[in-house]
Amino acid sequence: MTARPHPTRPSVIALFSALLVLAAAVALALVPQPARAASLVRVTNFGTNPTGLNMYVYVPDRVAPKPALLVMVHYCTGSASAVHNGGGRDFVTAADRLGYVIVYPEATREGHCFDVSTQNALRRNGGSDSTGIMSMVTHARQAYNVDPARIVVAGISSGAMMTNVLAAQYPDVFSAGSAFSGVPAGCFATTDGSTWNSQCSGGNLLKTPQQWGDQARAMYPGYTGRYPRMQLWHGTNDTTLAYPNFGEELDQWTNLHGLSRTPSFTDQPRSNWTRTRYGDTGTTATVEGISVQGVGHDLPQSGMIAYAISFLGLDAPPTTTTTTTTTTTTTTTTTTTTTPPPTGGCKVAATVNAWNTGLTETITISNTSTAAVSGWQLRFTLPGGQAITGGWSASYSPATGEVTARNVDYNGQIPPNGSVSIGFQATHTGDSAAATGFTLNGARCTAA
Repeated sequence: MTARPHPTRPSVIALFSALLVLAAAVALALVPQPARAASLVRVTNFGTNPTGLNMYVYVPDRVAPKPALLVMVHYCTGSASAVHNGGGRDFVTAADRLGYVIVYPEATREGHCFDVSTQNALRRNGGSDSTGIMSMVTHARQAYNVDPARIVVAGISSGAMMTNVLAAQYPDVFSAGSAFSGVPAGCFATTDGSTWNSQCSGGNLLKTPQQWGDQARAMYPGYTGRYPRMQLWHGTNDTTLAYPNFGEELDQWTNLHGLSRTPSFTDQPRSNWTRTRYGDTGTTATVEGISVQGVGHDLPQSGMIAYAISFLGLDAPPTTTTTTTTTTTTTTTTTTTTTPPPTGGCKVAATVNAWNTGLTETITISNTSTAAVSGWQLRFTLPGGQAITGGWSASYSPATGEVTARNVDYNGQIPPNGSVSIGFQATHTGDSAAATGFTLNGARCTAA
């Protein structure tokens, strides 16, 4: 009888190690894995694309039923991922909260600048970059059930120049724009095929408001409708696209809206910001300019995007159409919606940013209970002399004294341990303190 050889010590150790690896793999497979988080995704075959742009899209995990659409345009040398993860990151964080979709055009030519200079670039459907970007917008509208009244555009540097161009060429598509360190639409025009205009970049191309307005109108001849609202940001020390371009932009957009160049409202949201509004005086003014003292070309900076989000209306509820039916007999029915108090309490954090006679206040409501809050009303008391002039992510009434903020369609649910952020702008007569006495659906909230 042949004796069976005994396994060697190394072979036993190897076998034992293999069994451990197998057991770990099986255990990992049995553990529930987290859902894949939203990410930046490239889209191909999105339509006419004469200059070979890339299209990227960010769709948050929780998309609003009829979401707004933000077209976010990068700077020279930039990319979709660079602006998504860098200068435009606050737009992404807000999209996760508010449920809007972001489209990122990406330039592929050398230098990664957008064409805002050639003849094809400066006319509607001309066959350059703006044509490809509009194909992206059309694709996104169909794919994500976008609210057509809330398609907006924002951009940085080269992207800010493209923001002005898109708003001028497609005023029937975009409702608003926000341009960080840009130039007027058409300012970078060249006749030699170059994409750089030194006279414009140096702030030496100066025109009257009428001339700038006519240059923008020539990009969509025959159009007689309303132009998008426009927000313009510029640093006084900008040496890349010199500061005089800020005034030329304001000339152009006030002219396109038929407004006086004299501001209807001026304030300082921060110590080195000077904000001027034209036409309307509220958060969604027709034209708004923010001059940033002592800052160069590097915009946006901390906190700026929050103001852009409110101006663009990305935190506003979707547009709705109401149909009224009239009959011979009219019956009036009053429906009361009951919003139960959170069973385990709530916390509220309020932060104020004040200037001479105005302020903004951001309020974060946290549900500390074990059950979701479905529909909410937050009551609080304003200090004497404060009056709300505009707000976001909630409806507010009355404007003074004891105020009730009511949820809008997209943020009525606050899950256990979840939170929502709302805010408002107000005037004050000296007392710029935060509101007090917060109650959520009748339950007293503690300070966070």
